[in-house]
Amino acid sequence: MDMINDIMQTVYLQNRVLDYLIFLVFLTAGVIFIRIIKSISLHRLKAWSEKTATSVDDFLIKIIETKLIPLLYFGAFYMSFTTLKLLPSLRKFTDISVAIILAYFGLRFVIALLNYSLETYWRKRNIDNTRQQSLKGIITIIKVIVWGIGITFLLDNLGFKISAVVAGLGIGGIAVALAAQTILGDLFSYFVIFFDRPFEVGDFIIIDDYMGSIEHIGIKTTRVRSLGGEQLVFSNTDLTNSRIRNYKRMEKRRVVFKIGVIYQTSLEHIKEIPVIIKNIIDNMDDTIFDRVHFSSFGDFSLVFEAVHNVQSGDYNKYMDIQQEINFAIKEEFEKRSIEFAYPTQTLFMEKTEETS
Repeated sequence: MDMINDIMQTVYLQNRVLDYLIFLVFLTAGVIFIRIIKSISLHRLKAWSEKTATSVDDFLIKIIETKLIPLLYFGAFYMSFTTLKLLPSLRKFTDISVAIILAYFGLRFVIALLNYSLETYWRKRNIDNTRQQSLKGIITIIKVIVWGIGITFLLDNLGFKISAVVAGLGIGGIAVALAAQTILGDLFSYFVIFFDRPFEVGDFIIIDDYMGSIEHIGIKTTRVRSLGGEQLVFSNTDLTNSRIRNYKRMEKRRVVFKIGVIYQTSLEHIKEIPVIIKNIIDNMDDTIFDRVHFSSFGDFSLVFEAVHNVQSGDYNKYMDIQQEINFAIKEEFEKRSIEFAYPTQTLFMEKTEETS
């Protein structure tokens, strides 16, 4: 018995063997307690989450399982470790390690929370796979920013003179900022495009004299496939500073067209033409008649102007409807012998008698 007591009182690194045994007992008890709580609590939480329609509970369970439980294990180890007497250097190392680990888990929690918030927001707005890929790019940028800020604060709290380093890099930072001004402008414009959504991949747009379908939206540039087949590359800043016509968002198309008939057309037929055109448009599907008038006396023809609305933004559908309208007008005019006008000139010559 005395021998065992002597062994227990033997000192190693300022601690008795008994102190090390107490450390192990506390650590084992803490681990067992955490495992019991984990087994009971997570089982009940998972059963409860299966009965709910929201995803918040699933997110909380994932946070508890992947971040809180490991942190509790570390807490059990640290609390047990504090029962030992440590050398000043080892104590300082332990405190630094605790700060680093807490910062690591804290930053991971913040990133997970931001990630979940963004994914939930875009899921409610029914974002397609293409925009989800863009969302991953934004999440990556957010991670870099969060980790950068977190590491800066951590180093500052550990005693590093971050403010002095930042001040020393002030002039260099200004030079870098000026050099990266265009890149940062395009990056912010990317955020504007992503959140404001003036256009999406697949939309047909017109920018000044350029037109085409959006093929890819990147962090710095947006690529457009033109009607001719070549790829147009625009900086994001150019797009956000331009007036863009997005034909993909068109819900209906207002159509104005004119036809001309010859001047020899009788007044009876002139009065009949608006009725003919109105009846043709009224009989077309997905088309709403607006008006038709004998609008002007042209250089070569009597001009009629018709207006109608196609209930679709699809260009091919608009052209199909307009083609059917043109076929029907041509058919009705042929039945009534109404002639379309084309550029002609008639020369009238007056014959005069010669006097002797």
